[in-house]
Amino acid sequence: MREMLVLVAFADGRIVGTIGGAAHGTEGHLRGMAVLPEWQGTGVAPALLAAIEAGLQKRGCTAATLDTTEPLERAIRFYTRNGYSRTGAVSGFFGMQLYEYSKRLSAQ
Repeated sequence: MREMLVLVAFADGRIVGTIGGAAHGTEGHLRGMAVLPEWQGTGVAPALLAAIEAGLQKRGCTAATLDTTEPLERAIRFYTRNGYSRTGAVSGFFGMQLYEYSKRLSAQ
């Protein structure tokens, strides 16, 4: 847990969403956001994203990156709406292409 910030959203006495991120110098990298299907569209995802970005900024990050796959269209739309742009970097992930997105984080 020293190397990665993990945030959990609770509602109705249970976990409804999670996100992780790690600082690598001035760049943060997001890992694994998930929100329960019945909580999608309720504001949990934007709140988790804003909180992880703030946490990365507190650790000195001025930018954040994330990787996603083409089948995750809803996630791609979400991140694009929230300021992330495709960088053009592509890597492999268990036989699928993994696309990198990035965003400049606002100064605090």
